Amino acid sequence: MYIKVTHVRVTRRSKDDNKHYFGQTNSLWWNGTRGFLSRGSGGEGASEEQQTLEDLAQNIREQQYKRVVVMAGAGISTPSGIPDFRSPGSGLYNNLQQYDLPYAEAIFELGFFHQNPNPFFALAKELYPGNYQPNLTHHFVRLLHKKGQLLRMYTQNIDGLERLAGIPPEMLVEAHGTFATATCTVCLRKYKGGELRSDVMSGVVPKCPTCKGVVKPDIVFFGEELPFNFFKYLTDFPLADLLIVMGTSLEVEPFASLAGTVRPSVPRLLINRDRVGPFAGRCSPHDVVQLGDVVSGVQALVQALGWTQELEALMAAAAEKAATKTEE
Repeated sequence: MYIKVTHVRVTRRSKDDNKHYFGQTNSLWWNGTRGFLSRGSGGEGASEEQQTLEDLAQNIREQQYKRVVVMAGAGISTPSGIPDFRSPGSGLYNNLQQYDLPYAEAIFELGFFHQNPNPFFALAKELYPGNYQPNLTHHFVRLLHKKGQLLRMYTQNIDGLERLAGIPPEMLVEAHGTFATATCTVCLRKYKGGELRSDVMSGVVPKCPTCKGVVKPDIVFFGEELPFNFFKYLTDFPLADLLIVMGTSLEVEPFASLAGTVRPSVPRLLINRDRVGPFAGRCSPHDVVQLGDVVSGVQALVQALGWTQELEALMAAAAEKAATKTEE
């Protein structure tokens, strides 16, 4: 069976609606055996015993899961001091009045950016890689990779903490873009993110020396297509033998729907403050929900895995490296 998958473009319906939706551009075809945005329910598994965190940990530890896919949202970065976008009172969207915007989401609109790029670059100065450090959740995913069990990490975050934790770029799908690269909005010349850092941190809008156009970090704005490597999910999710979802509301499409695209027999672990997406209703016996703050949830998993000392050593080495770099 062939399934038609439409190339995704990020859009929004109105200034009062900050969710992303599908838009049609190009189409791809996937030769698969199950629906794109569906996950089979119950069936034979309906009478199976509910899995626990300890069950999953044992299977990870025994290398029964060798193709782990991780989905992560802003909740894994808030412990590093980065505010999320939507939390009442503390989210970035609630604290953008200083940028003199007609409405909060305008800061990620191409039309407004072309008219006035200053608010975006003021925000970019705050979020630019190097201002914050990865926390335990990022290093846990790095440890999964080190053990050869990470298939891919899909992140909604644009803060670059995954890269800073040492997760190789080829293991990442930065669904909403990255500061690691940039593109001139006029001549489309490509830049490395580091080439913009001096201007961004000094409050200067970076300009292309070739054509004098504004150089925009490759962050996905409303109306822009998602990065092409987002479509790695077409092969990653059918191959996954474990899905870990952390720190996300699963409200922003098309990212949110990925949680339903693994095979029905594949266990899914949610580490989150609240039940979200497919975990909000009746869960499969293969699903495990660990509620609370993300760091505590990951710590519980790491403890069940018996990886605490390894993770602490990895974090200590990363901290020493960051300190050395700061001194230089």
